[in-house]
Amino acid sequence: METATSATLPGIAPTLVFAMTASDVSAAPAFGLIVIGDEILSGRRQDKHLSKVIALLAERGLALAWAQYVGDDPARITATLRHVLASGDVVFSTGGIGATPDDHTRQCAAAALGVPLTPHPEATALIEQRGREAAAEKGQAYDPARADNRQRLQMGVLPEGAALIPNPYNRIPGFSCRGPGGGAVYFVPGFPVMAWPMLAWALDTHYAHWFQRPGAWRERSLIVFGAGEALLTPVMERVEAAHPRVKVFSLPSVDHPEWGAHIDLGVKGAAEAVDAAFADLKAWLAPFKLKTGPELAR
Repeated sequence: METATSATLPGIAPTLVFAMTASDVSAAPAFGLIVIGDEILSGRRQDKHLSKVIALLAERGLALAWAQYVGDDPARITATLRHVLASGDVVFSTGGIGATPDDHTRQCAAAALGVPLTPHPEATALIEQRGREAAAEKGQAYDPARADNRQRLQMGVLPEGAALIPNPYNRIPGFSCRGPGGGAVYFVPGFPVMAWPMLAWALDTHYAHWFQRPGAWRERSLIVFGAGEALLTPVMERVEAAHPRVKVFSLPSVDHPEWGAHIDLGVKGAAEAVDAAFADLKAWLAPFKLKTGPELAR
């Protein structure tokens, strides 16, 4: 069953984490998402990144293993990044890489890695190029000594050893860092119009060898009425034991507009393993003589 759980990282208080089982992608890394910003946790802005990252991965036959929301607290961001950089996961981090006082992600990434912040020459050149273009659009001359132009260059002060992520929207790059655990974190702006193509670039450039063929991942499920999850658990355990290449899932609902109270019970995994597992699920469910609804396939 997919749930929201409370997870504790070293040195920080429990944080709400949304976890889901990754697809059966042998030896592929776990993919994670960190969404940074007080505005998300306060409700001033609605997060759009979680659903988009799930879609970006699914288009490539991959799945999101976990996601976490973190406020603009430097100690918490640093502890979170230190943990994930040591994990070996591939992590996408959105938000906080600007140059205003409430942007802490660049500094926290450097602290988590134990390296200094240093001007990245290519990032500096890209930011200056964007400044010249923006000035030209307004019919003005670009003045590199102007205070706001100098401040923008802070977005090119990155953890030592960082690699750049191209930004097709306005040239100002994101960056990535490799961790001691073998994974990586890709840092992009919070703006979807910038973040999403940058994340797609990261996937297509660095992880194409893990992409799965279309249809490699399937789900089949059955709507079940009048049963609690406790009653169904032995059947779910039996299916997983007999079919190790699939995962079972149980998604209860109490107020569905069409089916009312029910459980969406099914299996998901490698396409060639799902049909046999689903057939066994229905066969082992039959003795309970429960009322069932439509079968669903994804």
